[in-house]
Amino acid sequence: MKLLTFAIPCYNSQDYMEHCIDSILPGGEDVEILIVDDGSSDRTAEIADEYARKYPTIVRAIHQENGGHGEAVNTGIRNATGLYFKVVDSDDWVDAEAYKKILDKLRELAGGSVTLDMLLANYVYEKEGASHKRVMRQTGFPKDQVFTWSDVRHFYKGHYILMHSVIYRTKLLRECGLQLPKHTFYVDNIYVYKPLPYVRTMYYMDVDFYRYFIGREDQSVNEKVMIGRIDQQIRVNKIMIDDVDLHKVSNPKCRKYMFNYLEIITVVSTVMLLRSGTEENLEKKRELWKYIKEKDITLFHKLRRGIMGQTMNLPGKGGRKISVAAYRLSQKVVGFN
Repeated sequence: MKLLTFAIPCYNSQDYMEHCIDSILPGGEDVEILIVDDGSSDRTAEIADEYARKYPTIVRAIHQENGGHGEAVNTGIRNATGLYFKVVDSDDWVDAEAYKKILDKLRELAGGSVTLDMLLANYVYEKEGASHKRVMRQTGFPKDQVFTWSDVRHFYKGHYILMHSVIYRTKLLRECGLQLPKHTFYVDNIYVYKPLPYVRTMYYMDVDFYRYFIGREDQSVNEKVMIGRIDQQIRVNKIMIDDVDLHKVSNPKCRKYMFNYLEIITVVSTVMLLRSGTEENLEKKRELWKYIKEKDITLFHKLRRGIMGQTMNLPGKGGRKISVAAYRLSQKVVGFN
């Protein structure tokens, strides 16, 4: 069994996938790299096969019909032989020094008496054109020790775990029944969110491991692109509501964290609908909140009472301007595209 499996979903990634793969290869025989070619039409499949031939004990190339990012992650989970599992998008990469520290820690913990469910590290916004690289830390989590939800001191609004910051135990991902939808963007939120009630033990390393490239015009988190794909964002939002009944999450701190997570995703959905300015999308905003109300009236009232819910649901054009102003502020704070 490998220590850590990396899944790299690739769709027409010929221009940047080699940088990603080369940053992971120094892990050597402790790691497994699954390059999932998701029906690419460029040289992605050929490049994947070249790496698999050159590094047969480390790299596997998997070719599938196009199913989107979520299906590529599903394929990675199904085929992983590593004790732990990490997704790295093909235009991102990992930091060499932090990578070594994480592998050392995973080796140490894998040989101990406690089964670790989730390891967290920092990610860095490698934003095109930005001289300052913003580091996103896991604020409020204990550092350099195994801890549980009950040990977490506090959560900040707007802080939530991204796929970039998390390494999960592979078996946990399978046991929680994680299955990401096909042909849908923004499923990384489901990937992080759904397993959380199954997580008992965590470890946070304050190292800048994941380098998250952001700034391409066609990138899924580009604002114009997000508005164009708003139906997929709404779909992810609804799946998060449907897949986990927060009332049944036993640990109160885990439940609070997951509520905060769901709240920020709902805010993103709402503000993108507001940003579009079309009557059709304003109706979709009303429909989304109606969906939440009919699904879980308690959750609905809690979301609406929160400062984010109130800000995003102010009436009229003036209210929408305030909502957008709040969103613009959050862009500067978080570094969101």
